Amino acid sequence: MTTTAPQVDKKRGKRGGVLGNTGLYLAAGVAAFLFLIPFYLIVRNSLSTDAEITGQNWKLLPSFQWGNISELFNDPTVEFGKSLWNSTVIAVLSTVGTLLFCSMAGYGLARIPYKHANKVFYVVLATLMVPTAVTFVPSFVLVSSLGWVDTYRGMIVPGLFSGFTCFLFRQYFLGFPKELEEAARVDGLGYWGAYWRIVVPNSLNFFAAMATITFISGWNAFLWPLVIGQDPGSWTVQVALSSFMTNQTVNFHLIFMATAISILPLVFVFLFLQRWLVQGIAQTGIKG
Repeated sequence: MTTTAPQVDKKRGKRGGVLGNTGLYLAAGVAAFLFLIPFYLIVRNSLSTDAEITGQNWKLLPSFQWGNISELFNDPTVEFGKSLWNSTVIAVLSTVGTLLFCSMAGYGLARIPYKHANKVFYVVLATLMVPTAVTFVPSFVLVSSLGWVDTYRGMIVPGLFSGFTCFLFRQYFLGFPKELEEAARVDGLGYWGAYWRIVVPNSLNFFAAMATITFISGWNAFLWPLVIGQDPGSWTVQVALSSFMTNQTVNFHLIFMATAISILPLVFVFLFLQRWLVQGIAQTGIKG
């Protein structure tokens, strides 16, 4: 009895582990299937006709209307190719600018000691509590007075200074090893040199995570580009998508095709940076 009881317990433990892993894999498979359904519908409808999309005789596979792609890019009312370029320029420049300014601000709040450092940090936090609608009209008046309507500057510059991104960078830099910076100061580097030569190269994971989040936010922006981009030539992808829905007609096949194409850059960015995204978020921490 004394020799068989541990063996029985081990077998039960193995069975429980196998059943537990099977349950986890099954749950993950179901979740993945549910998440993939919207993507399938977008691709399926993008290669269908409006009659196939709205008709009662719904089919699992589309009729593969590849002409929808050329129809989308040749639509005279919507310069979709131009809107893709506009979104790319705005998202890339917004990402680079936001990372540059917010990382420097976060590093200053975390590392540079001065009398009113905490007060400045509280002001940054207070900006997170101000609704966007409160600053929307003053921002538009300022941009309009500068003559930045229908320009990249008008769409990029107002969003370069994000209080939330500054907060995240500060929290990350608070957990950055001070020993590396102290060694840099022994070699004669100041705060600026330590930031560029030590902190940034050793924080690429977090920078990649913030770049992914900022790029997706800039790519999906709708309301501000809608107001600033009054000329069709300055529209972004999201504004161009809304233009396919009018009071007279709704071109469902063009909407789905444009949606499918506009998702591709986000998918590529996420797949390319997903490893750094997970590591960067895991390293953020919340330190006071």
